[in-house]
Amino acid sequence: TVCDVMVALPDATANGKMIFAKNSDRPAGECQPLHFSPGGQRGASIRCSYLEVPDADPALATFGCRPYWCWGYETGLNEAGVAGGNAAVFTRARRTATGDKPGLTGMDLLRLGLERGRTAEQAADVIITLLEKYGQWGSAVAGKDHEAGGYDNSFLLADRHEAWVVETAGREWAVQRITSGIRTISN
Repeated sequence: TVCDVMVALPDATANGKMIFAKNSDRPAGECQPLHFSPGGQRGASIRCSYLEVPDADPALATFGCRPYWCWGYETGLNEAGVAGGNAAVFTRARRTATGDKPGLTGMDLLRLGLERGRTAEQAADVIITLLEKYGQWGSAVAGKDHEAGGYDNSFLLADRHEAWVVETAGREWAVQRITSGIRTISN
């Protein structure tokens, strides 16, 4: 199995509503509880999976699915109606993007994008800004070391009007705006 994320924009659905979906290829037996974060004022910084970053002021409320050991989300939704999901991508750039310096996992980047973005475009901008500043680093699989369990990510973010794809390799990125039809990403 693989991670797949899909969006069908309103022009592509029978009822004119957007559809967003994600499946996950997480390890068998890994619990993924649903998590609600009320947002608001939380403090000067927030501890992600491996790195502390400045907190949003204030953060948006989010609801997402995350591995039990991880701070970030595999998929989620915020109070402004932005939905997002990530998929692993395996690149050579990952090994040199941060060296041994901690960075953010793709799941951390997704949750931070949802906590700070009132539109899909804003969430994509947050992910890109944090990716450039902190890089991607760390195992995204419980029990695996950082080299064996780490990977780069692609993201699909959608709001009521459009969707954005962010593809990454290390600290590099490419972005695509989608305004009609159906778009998917997969690893």
